Amino acid sequence: MIKYLRTLGFNVVNDVFAENSWYFRNALVRANYCDLTRGITETTVYLERFFRSMLLGEQHDLRNRIMHVDWGKVKENGVQSANTAEEPTPKCKYCTLEEAALLRIVQKNPTATQKDIAAEIGKSERTVKTITVNLQKKGILQRVNGKRNGRWEITDK
Repeated sequence: MIKYLRTLGFNVVNDVFAENSWYFRNALVRANYCDLTRGITETTVYLERFFRSMLLGEQHDLRNRIMHVDWGKVKENGVQSANTAEEPTPKCKYCTLEEAALLRIVQKNPTATQKDIAAEIGKSERTVKTITVNLQKKGILQRVNGKRNGRWEITDK
């Protein structure tokens, strides 16, 4: 996982996985666990919260108890159940890891060219062009002042 995230341009070390090893392991289990007789289906929401906390700096509750299949029935100390927990920010709600890596680069360097971005995330320029077009269609990214002397701008939508 760390090697893959590094190919996307994220500077990831093992510390985050070590600190949250039980949560990460249980999130992988919940992503593949299904018991239709009890109305439980697999969900990637816990993995998404882990990666969004680690890569995008969002603050999500990474406690194992919220992944328990009966957590929605029991609330401890006024903590929200997993079903009513906060949604991710709309800006990147449906972003892929490649899109998140591109946005991170653009946030650091708004004048980065597609060639620069491709070199940093280890993808082809054509792939970067496709990603930027998709982000523009989603209304997340826009180009200001043209191709030659312009810059990338992350919108607040």
